[in-house]
Amino acid sequence: MDASEPVVVNVEAFVAFTIAILLLFIGKECTQRSALLRQYSIPEPVIGGFLCAATVAVLYYGFDRQVNFSLNARDMLLLYFFAGIGLRANLKTLIEGGRPLFILLALAASFIILQNLMGMGVATMFGMDPKAGLLSGSISLTGGVGTVLAWAPTFVEELGIENALELGVASNTVGLIAACVVGGPIARYLLNRHKVEPSGDAELDIGVQHDAGQHTELTYYGVLWAWLWLNVTLITGYSLNESLEEAGVRLPMFVSCLLAGILIGNLGRWLTRNRKRRWEEQGTLGLALISDICLGMFLTMALMGLQLWELEGLLGYISVVMVLQITLSVLFTAVLVYRLMGRNYDAVVVSAGFGGITLGSTATAIVNMTAVTQQYGASHQAFIIVPLVCGFFIDIVNALAIGFFVGL
Repeated sequence: MDASEPVVVNVEAFVAFTIAILLLFIGKECTQRSALLRQYSIPEPVIGGFLCAATVAVLYYGFDRQVNFSLNARDMLLLYFFAGIGLRANLKTLIEGGRPLFILLALAASFIILQNLMGMGVATMFGMDPKAGLLSGSISLTGGVGTVLAWAPTFVEELGIENALELGVASNTVGLIAACVVGGPIARYLLNRHKVEPSGDAELDIGVQHDAGQHTELTYYGVLWAWLWLNVTLITGYSLNESLEEAGVRLPMFVSCLLAGILIGNLGRWLTRNRKRRWEEQGTLGLALISDICLGMFLTMALMGLQLWELEGLLGYISVVMVLQITLSVLFTAVLVYRLMGRNYDAVVVSAGFGGITLGSTATAIVNMTAVTQQYGASHQAFIIVPLVCGFFIDIVNALAIGFFVGL
């Protein structure tokens, strides 16, 4: 082996999963002890995840060790989370969310254009091929790592941009970190600036409120009931996904699980509308608990997997373009998203998630909104429209936009 190469340390999946639990405990403990973290709605998984990413970076630079975590469980956690969102979604709320959903989609689509123009402009300033800026635009930020991996060969083979993959991954890394921390401060600014009244609704879609967590009753039957229907929803989601693929429609698996959850949850509530059993009512709390754990573990593991040394060699360009992209996202959210989404508490929660849509991932958007609602109360509409826009519609719009800019 080349002496200049670091020693690779592979951490097996079970050990990595256990480390993630410990990191999530650290994040939750820090949040409970720090009023400042709660005040600005900093997501709990961010703290432990950043700590791990920083430690791994120190091992890489200081001790010549490259730690690679096996994160196979991460994707399954995301499926459980979105199945839980679907099971708790009320069809009436979903129907009411029709108009806001299309407004949010239009806002996100408009932002994709601005994001790509910004990336291309900065790339031109640095003497690069303008199209290389797309890799620091909607490909890596709105699209995520999966979109980077899908488009990188095109940029290398057809456009001659040899470091396309590195540009995309580095931009996504910085974007994910930024998306994790901008949501809470944006929400707090909007609440204070516009004197918005929080909902105060303790029946959260994910988790429990900070000041109510120790008083929430949860039973054995509640958890077991929730676990059963989550598994039924995942089975249905897998079947739905396979059927759609056979029909030529490709959806992310978590979107299929979300749709299956909406169908099963609303059908179940209709069939049992005149008779309620205690464990069925407790199942709502069970779903909130399991969804909260799965989302926290997913984001913790996502941040664990960050390899900060991938920013090497691109620091100047990445620093400039990402500062501008983050600033653009924050201003767009504070000026346009809040106003056009209704100037109310739901609009504030959606705004907290918009950074996740435009800089990070669907999970980042949801974890930002979860942190805000744990502090200020539920926003059921936001937890319906944001996953649908993030997980389905925006991917279609983004693919069309990328294709247009690449073809220029």
